Amino acid sequence: MIDFAVLIIKISESLFPTRAGIHIAGQLVRSGTSPALHYGEAQSAESRADFIHKIKIVLKELRESSNALKIISKVPLIENLRNVEMALDECNQLIAIFVKSLETAKNNLLTEQKLKKSKKNTE
Repeated sequence: MIDFAVLIIKISESLFPTRAGIHIAGQLVRSGTSPALHYGEAQSAESRADFIHKIKIVLKELRESSNALKIISKVPLIENLRNVEMALDECNQLIAIFVKSLETAKNNLLTEQKLKKSKKNTE
C-alpha cells in the first residue's frame, strides 16, 4: 500500500502543469495515498463492523484512483505512461484483494452475529 502511494505521488508530480493536469494531480494524490492511511486505521478497527466500514473506504479510494489513472492515460496528461500502467495494474490487484477481504469480513460478521443470536436463544 505504501509503495502504491509512493508511485501515485511520483505520477502526480510528473503530470503536465496544465489546468487538467493540476486538477487531476490533486485528486490523484488524495485518492491514491488515502488507501494506505485508511488501511492503517482498519488494522486498528474497534469492531468487525468498523473494519468493514474502513475497508469500504479503502475500496472507494482505490476505485477513484483507478478512474483518475485511466483519464491520465487517455488524455494523456503525462509524457511517459509506463508508471501509469504499472499503477493501474497495481490498483486493480489491490481492488481484487480488498474486495475479497471485505467479503471475508462480512461473512465473519454474519457468523459472529448468528453465534450470538444462537447463544442468546439457548440461555
